[in-house]
Amino acid sequence: MSRDPVPAFDAYKHLNLSINPDGSCTRNFEYPIVHPDPSPSPGKLTASKDITINLETGVTVRIFRPTNLPSNDNTIARLPILIHLHGSGWVLYPANSPANSRGCSQMASELTAIIVSVNYRLAPEHRLPTQYDDALEALLWVKRQAVDKTNGEPWLRDYADFSRCYIFGSSNGANLAFQLALRSLDHDLTPLKIDGSVFYQPFYGGKARTKAELKNFADPVMPVPAIDAMWELSLPKGVDRDHRYCNPVGYLPQKEKVGRLGRCLVIGYGGDTLVDHQQDFVEMLVTAGVRVEAKFDDAGFHGIELVDPRRAVALLNMIREFIN
Repeated sequence: MSRDPVPAFDAYKHLNLSINPDGSCTRNFEYPIVHPDPSPSPGKLTASKDITINLETGVTVRIFRPTNLPSNDNTIARLPILIHLHGSGWVLYPANSPANSRGCSQMASELTAIIVSVNYRLAPEHRLPTQYDDALEALLWVKRQAVDKTNGEPWLRDYADFSRCYIFGSSNGANLAFQLALRSLDHDLTPLKIDGSVFYQPFYGGKARTKAELKNFADPVMPVPAIDAMWELSLPKGVDRDHRYCNPVGYLPQKEKVGRLGRCLVIGYGGDTLVDHQQDFVEMLVTAGVRVEAKFDDAGFHGIELVDPRRAVALLNMIREFIN
């Protein structure tokens, strides 16, 4: 007897993916690549540029900064840095997608901050922990810009406040953000300082179905079979859904390390298929002694900010309140 409450459907068709014999996938959709705009025309909210941080892997970051930089007494004010890890379901979209570029530009403008968006490699061509490695490399690259007074990236060297760095991740990017926050504890980031982490609708799972997964099994945005497929394509081969990359709650060896994290903000919605896992994640942080602020709205679903401008504004307001 199947444990699933409705007949299985083709998850890969739902995701518009075709799996190739060599383990890669063909993404059967096209989206316009958004190019950076380092010298924006009048009226543009932000400037942006791409920088390759690893020639061997091809990993890049896209930096966004407000077009109009605030100043005090003719001195440009230093801006907080957000290390941004976008949602992609691990497999779907790079950082230069329209939705991510629009969101980062709005975030840089509205928060008056510098956004460093990490264009990490996608699964299944690159399985976890590749994405964690890429995120850490981006963080260490930012740290190097703080100490290289001669050749450091000018937008960071000249405009950034390295003592106010935040990690932000959305969906699987929030999963990435948590692992990056943990890994950052193993490195001397001086003079860079992580002042907090924001986990928006974190993407977690487990072998056992939760109440929300059973209730939202055929959800049009996040159906459970599609979630299963994304984990199947991204987790290391041979591990199950209770592996710590997918389900960190039961991984006891990292509890002491989790307790050393700084301030955390976790945001979620009651209509999200993943909400039970997200609330378990909050409980894990609290139990470990982390200073956590949890904001869960009963109404809303996964990715609602992409289709509801009011929720996008509300999300920015929550982040602004957290970093200020």
